[in-house]
Amino acid sequence: MPHLPAFDAILLDFDGVLADTEPVHCACWAEVLRPLGLALTWDYYSANCIGIDDRDMLRKMAACADPPGYWQEMWAQYPRKKEIFRARMLSAPPFLPELDGLLGSLHRQYKLAVVSSSSRTEIDPLLMAGGLRAHFDAIVCSEDLPREKLKPAPDPYLLAADRLGAKRPLVVEDSAAGLAAGRAAGFEVLEVRLAAELPELLKNKLAVPSSQWSVPEN
Repeated sequence: MPHLPAFDAILLDFDGVLADTEPVHCACWAEVLRPLGLALTWDYYSANCIGIDDRDMLRKMAACADPPGYWQEMWAQYPRKKEIFRARMLSAPPFLPELDGLLGSLHRQYKLAVVSSSSRTEIDPLLMAGGLRAHFDAIVCSEDLPREKLKPAPDPYLLAADRLGAKRPLVVEDSAAGLAAGRAAGFEVLEVRLAAELPELLKNKLAVPSSQWSVPEN
């Protein structure tokens, strides 16, 4: 019998995996929430806010505020936060130089998808600006599922696998919610602590010689 590859697709989170965007998300939220008297720090954000829906993040922050704040006032700042984030990211897409070559090599062997709790309007423009959009066969974002079915629920990864027709996908995640979602979907999960670690971790996981991952010369 022919030997089946371990995986038939790779499902990658966006923030913190493909791009080091979380510090910028934090800075943008801190900027728009400051006039409301809320001081958002990176320590709090990194421990409590990564990998979850923005509304859940704001509800948690509102409950912890002294005195407790109204999360609706915080949520009203979301459009401005998105505008600030988009402008900063498009001015300097936060992708590793070798990511294009890495994804191109992967895409010759696997189906690829982005699976994120962020909005499509925050992801698609960045992938386009970075010249990476063509590498992905599907993108699953916050708009694709009801809020209660986003990470840590398994539904985003199940939906991505269904769209790709994948039976044995590898999930690549950095957040606790994302790791839980991938495992709940019944898929193998590769944990990435920093976006800069992604190339080496994937090389090791997939056991591909480094010569096959080189960035093509112009």
